[in-house]
Amino acid sequence: MNLVKKVKNALIKASTSYTSDVRRAYERALKIEEDENAAWVLKLILENEKIAKKEKKPLCDDTGIPHVIIEVGEKAFIPHNLLGQIKKGIKEGLKELPGRPMAVRGDEIQRIEQSKGLYDDPSMVVPPSFLVDTIDGDSIKIHILMLGGGPEIRAHTYRIFHHHDNRKLFEEVLTWMKTEIPLLGCTPCIPAIGIGRTHFEATSLMLKAIAYGNLEMQSKIEEYLTESINSEGVGSLGLGGSVTALGSFVKIGPQRASGVRIVSMRLSCCAEPRRASIIL
Repeated sequence: MNLVKKVKNALIKASTSYTSDVRRAYERALKIEEDENAAWVLKLILENEKIAKKEKKPLCDDTGIPHVIIEVGEKAFIPHNLLGQIKKGIKEGLKELPGRPMAVRGDEIQRIEQSKGLYDDPSMVVPPSFLVDTIDGDSIKIHILMLGGGPEIRAHTYRIFHHHDNRKLFEEVLTWMKTEIPLLGCTPCIPAIGIGRTHFEATSLMLKAIAYGNLEMQSKIEEYLTESINSEGVGSLGLGGSVTALGSFVKIGPQRASGVRIVSMRLSCCAEPRRASIIL
């Protein structure tokens, strides 16, 4: 199987099914949810995923913007035209899925104003610049993330004065989340958090938290954030209940000698995280 086809299939897989840890987290949530309305929503979410996976249909009408993380082993052989093949695989995946036509026509100003309308072709949705990093070994890992609009509206990337106390930082992050989660609508959610030295680094770490996060291997801080969110009682689709967050993904990078930390927070909605990985 060539790389273009692998990328196409990964995009479709990410868009039409949950990873196993997310699916099992929903099953656990359904077992413990005592609110009748919230339990009904959880059943529908699981049924939606079952149908989408079987029929290769998108999990959500907002099929998302493809984001790509490439991790290259220091001893890896890099295939010819690696980036070009990935771009072609994404275009083919968006066509076959099909993705929702969301690409805006026109020049810089016209795209901002959306005055020229949209392209009908879903493959015209261009992914942002690829995030490329190095890893040990001789493999190449390609992560495809499909990121929807609702979570982007509720996301924050900003500085936090930490006062040499991690609790100060996470309490402020919780304040952000407790403000935005009731407005997200599509809960349960999975908060993803990156903490770095710059806005770019924090956002990069947040994306890696999504790519590598595992709801069955939660750190103490991830468990703390989830428990704090669930104590708010927002519940599925904001209807109330005990499960507002299925879990949390946190990735902390290098830090600089400074009184501030840059934090990027994104709330994956009930159709996310839509992710798939390829190892070459």
